[in-house]
Amino acid sequence: MNKDQLKVYLVTDNNALNGRDFFEVVEQALKGGVTMVQLREKMLKTSDFLKKANKLKQLTQKYNVPMIINDRMDIAFDSNSDGLHVGQKDIAICDEGQKMRNNYGKILGVTANTVALAQEAEKMGADYLGVGAVFGTTTKADAKPLTIQELKEIVESVSIPVVAIGGITVENVHLLKGIGLAGVAVSSGIMGVDDVLAATKSFKNLEL
Repeated sequence: MNKDQLKVYLVTDNNALNGRDFFEVVEQALKGGVTMVQLREKMLKTSDFLKKANKLKQLTQKYNVPMIINDRMDIAFDSNSDGLHVGQKDIAICDEGQKMRNNYGKILGVTANTVALAQEAEKMGADYLGVGAVFGTTTKADAKPLTIQELKEIVESVSIPVVAIGGITVENVHLLKGIGLAGVAVSSGIMGVDDVLAATKSFKNLEL
């Protein structure tokens, strides 16, 4: 995995679409410069999830952007995704994800919101960390807010790349400058805005 692929990391959020077509919105984000896409689905049954993953993989391949599946290793394998992202509590999944990484060259991302969890994830073979929620979030109800200082301490505690996540928008992303982040993971800050293309370009042009 190239660190630059984490700069503008889109986490899909169907609730932000406001009636718009999922794939049209994602393609606008890809045109704007999104560097990685994580397909996050909590409600779809397996067959529909796989169908959506397969279609999204075709779209991200068109723009030479990696597609990561959230939590579901079976979907990650069956859709030939570029990797898997797992939560900090999903240690068993993380262990399997490590095998997927080592045996098949897939990317493994792990969520962590403490120094201890970040260091544990690095030892387990994570390629990158998603850390937050830095500004709160409506995407994950159980996500606890994280201060900028706590985020900085996590970044400094590991040698693998870190992306910040949680409530990040074009208006507040400048607050994350100078921390040492590889990028930002954005959900409704891209998919929920009127001009997806312009918002994505703004994230892409930002120097962290």
